Amino acid sequence: MAVHQAPNCLGEVAMWWGYFLIAGAAGGWWAFYSPIIMTLLILRVSGITMLEERQSQTKPEHREYIERASAFFPWLPRRRRLPPD
Repeated sequence: MAVHQAPNCLGEVAMWWGYFLIAGAAGGWWAFYSPIIMTLLILRVSGITMLEERQSQTKPEHREYIERASAFFPWLPRRRRLPPD
């Protein structure tokens, strides 16, 4: 069985929220839009969705992994099922 790497989506979202905290500490509270937008993009648009679709097409054995593992929190099981091919 191949070892699969979980995407680093959680790390990327945490990075954007960290940037917001730094900007907020410097008086840039208006920057709260950035982490919200980036979180939505990563979770719903380009990050996880596109990665899982591409991995399913190029690596058929990877589909089993993404059906059981959460893409955002790799240590938690997946709660929703993927649509059938």
